[in-house]
Parts: sequence; C-alpha cells; structure tokens
Amino acid sequence: MAEHDPNPPALFDLSALTPEAPVSFMDLEDPNYAYMFGFLQADGHLQAGTGRKGKLSVEINIRDIAILQEFQRLTPYNSSITERTRATNFSASHHSATWTLCALEARTRLNELGIPYGKKSRKITPPKVEFSRRDYLRGVVDADGSVGYTSQGLPFISLTTASTAVGAYFCVYGRKVTGAQRYIGRNKRDDIYNVMFQKEPARELAADLYYPGCLSLERKQLAATSLAAWESPAGTKRVVGRRIWKPWEDTALLKIGNAGTAATELNRTESSCALRLWRLRTGRVAAPSETPTGY
Repeated sequence: MAEHDPNPPALFDLSALTPEAPVSFMDLEDPNYAYMFGFLQADGHLQAGTGRKGKLSVEINIRDIAILQEFQRLTPYNSSITERTRATNFSASHHSATWTLCALEARTRLNELGIPYGKKSRKITPPKVEFSRRDYLRGVVDADGSVGYTSQGLPFISLTTASTAVGAYFCVYGRKVTGAQRYIGRNKRDDIYNVMFQKEPARELAADLYYPGCLSLERKQLAATSLAAWESPAGTKRVVGRRIWKPWEDTALLKIGNAGTAATELNRTESSCALRLWRLRTGRVAAPSETPTGY
C-alpha cells in the first residue's frame, strides 16, 4: 500500500481562479473614475425628477463620442448614448452626442461625491475624499479647458471655471508641478475665472496631466503630447517663481490688516503685503480657509 503524502503537489493553482476584487463605481482613487468624475463635474448635468426619477446627462461634440463610450463601459448601470443635430449660435447644424444615466444608486453616489443637482458651476469643489489628483484635473481640463499653442506659437494649458475652489485648486496643483504661481480673478465680461500656464510651465503641466495611456479626449492628448517638443528660443531665460505665500502667512496678514505692520512680521516688502491683502479681500485669491489641501 502506497504511503500517504501529506504535502502533495497542487494539480493547478486555485488562486488563478479567484478574480481580483472589482473596483467599486466611482472609486476616485482609481485613475479612470477620478478622470470621469472631474469631467462630469465640469460638463455634466444632474437633474432631479419626481419621486425616484432623475438623470445625469452630458452632451458633447460628436467628435468626442469615444469618451462617452468609455464612460458607458466604466458604469455598471444601464445607460444610453444618443445623437442629435441642431442649430446653435455657432453652427447651423451642430452634431452632438449625449450620454444619459438614470439609475438612482449611481446618481446618489455622484451627488454624494460632489456633483450637485441643478445649477452647479459655482458650487463644485474638488472631492472631499481621497482621489487621484492629476486624473481628476485632467477630466476638468478636458471638459472646460484648452491645450495647445497661442497665436504667437507659445504652448499653453488653461482652465475656464466659475468655481473658486476648482480654480484655486488648479493654481495650487500647477504650482506644485511647475513652480509657477498663478492667481485667480473673475473676468468682468463673464464673471468667471480664466487660469493659464504658458511656455515651460505649460509644457511641464501638460506632461504631468496627460501621461501615456491615460483616459482622455484624444485630440487634447495629442495637443499635450505636441507641447513636449517645444523649446524656448535660444537666449531666453525662464522667470524664477516669486516667493510663494503660505496659508499661515495669509492668515496672519488678514489678522494684522495693515501692510506696513505685516511686512515687518512676515519679513516681506510692504508693497508685496499690500497687493496680497488686496487680492485676499477682493477674492482674487482664495482665503486660507478656502485653500484646497494637498495638490
């Protein structure tokens, strides 16, 4: 009679049959969902109906329909993509695609993460939960930003938003990546923020946001990739960033309320303190309590 082997070799690896844990819908630490959320927050519309009815919809130019198809693939709920052609202020026959999601569970999740029902342009903020930062911002830029070259042939990446929190966050993130400081201020015509990075900072920020293989609008991915080839003209010098204002300095400046006194306390020039104090009081820059954490 053969002896019993207490440790027989496995005929096959059972672990190979165990599927990986699926990523939950709108887990913002997942790059694809972080991007998708940023895009929907900027360009989507969450509409409430009677009872449990309602829908999330986003309408974009037909040339970008591929991104809606990706959203549909990433969403484990029934959704639809429709097309229509209509006259607009810019075209007599504008061809667009609309992705629509009605599931209450999905809408509730998106609402909890920070997409308000109804008008939202001024209300949206970066997520309060952990999230993939550059992927979220790429989604926002794909929806409400631009990437390319100015009429003078200079590379740029910009964001147009009505949200103070999102505009400030874009400035903070851009500074972390490039060292270039940007301030936000609403323009007089539209009462919205236009934040732009140009030249080397634009090239560096575009390379960070639009990394190889990321989920994005193809045309903006191509534009961002093209910026990498740009070089500043020979003989030009990159402007060194100014000394960055820290949140505690803003807090101290507002508390002191006088540029001359603050200059001594903060070891800065009086003109610098006066300008910063004016920007804080007029909302050109976010007050310390409104400054996004992280980047």
